[in-house]
Amino acid sequence: MKNNERTGEQVDVVVVGAGVVGLAVARSLALDGREVWLLDAAAAIGTGVSARNSEVIHAGIYYPAGSLKARLCVRGRQQLYRYLFERRIAHQRCGKLLVACTPEQMDTLRATEGRALANGVDDLQWLSRAQAQALEPELACYGALLSPSTGIVDSHALMLSLQADLENAGGQVVLNTPVDRVDLCAAREQRHLVRTCDGTVLAARTLVNAAGLSAPTLALRFGGLSAGLVPAPFYAKGSYFTLAGRAPFRHLVYPVPEAAGLGLHLTLDLGGQAKFGPDVEWIDGPDELTVDPARAASFYTAVRQYWPGLADGALLPGYAGIRPKISGPGAPAADFCIQGPLDHGVAGLVNLFGIESPGLTSALAIGDWVAEKLRD
Repeated sequence: MKNNERTGEQVDVVVVGAGVVGLAVARSLALDGREVWLLDAAAAIGTGVSARNSEVIHAGIYYPAGSLKARLCVRGRQQLYRYLFERRIAHQRCGKLLVACTPEQMDTLRATEGRALANGVDDLQWLSRAQAQALEPELACYGALLSPSTGIVDSHALMLSLQADLENAGGQVVLNTPVDRVDLCAAREQRHLVRTCDGTVLAARTLVNAAGLSAPTLALRFGGLSAGLVPAPFYAKGSYFTLAGRAPFRHLVYPVPEAAGLGLHLTLDLGGQAKFGPDVEWIDGPDELTVDPARAASFYTAVRQYWPGLADGALLPGYAGIRPKISGPGAPAADFCIQGPLDHGVAGLVNLFGIESPGLTSALAIGDWVAEKLRD
């Protein structure tokens, strides 16, 4: 240890990354009776990926059967609705319409239904064109699937509640504390040395890397972890455009899925404001978050396939988010990658890579999953 380093007190668990998943993981470990410090480089919780998504509670429809995304989304959705109800956190089970905009897309919808059934999502309802338009008169489609289990949530209120649970269980949230590097220990009885950028060193029995977009680059600074176990990061930017005025829809509307995303869908917030997106734009790094107004042209074209009444000039640049992907352009979407001691051989270490959508829906289930891995 260098002479100018300041060694703080020993800590049982350090979790890096105070987004919704890091908060849920820290909460689960604290409720297990562990002493938990949750570190984040930012000045507030949830300022990264968790602040720049659609705030949708997903049913678990799209993901390959048996995948972590499928299992943790379905389990997490059930846990999340119970948690939101018990804590009186603002949410709405508004439902979603998956629409076929051409006759050929009906086959895609049928395949989507089959995948949903394999994942345990058994409440989808087929709607004819007339039935779909009876629910949403402005909608244009050849047919649709209604997902009544899909909803929306105030994600920041959720994160504040998770933080309160963590702190009530004795955990701490430590902000403005970027992690520089980590020296991992090989033996279970030793501690990992977590070195922050201000020179502090924390000696932790357990370390969880839940740093979102930064998780792979952070893991490459873990001395004692093979670089071959760290997936390459890819960054899929998604821009959103907001609707000027009130939308004539009560349900979320999703076209059939597309490569790297779920199409330019219509989502609503709890105040009824509509937004469209995200699209998919592969970029080189995690910091490009401006919305190019010129991208609106492709939004008008895509949205008018299911809402031909969208008026010129009605779309306004909103915000952009970046999906923390571990599969690149043209490759099949990767599953969540949650590496525990049995995967990499380092006692007391869990890395979470590629936690993109449905990470918000799955957060509570991911927290429990990580806690289970650390009990093995």
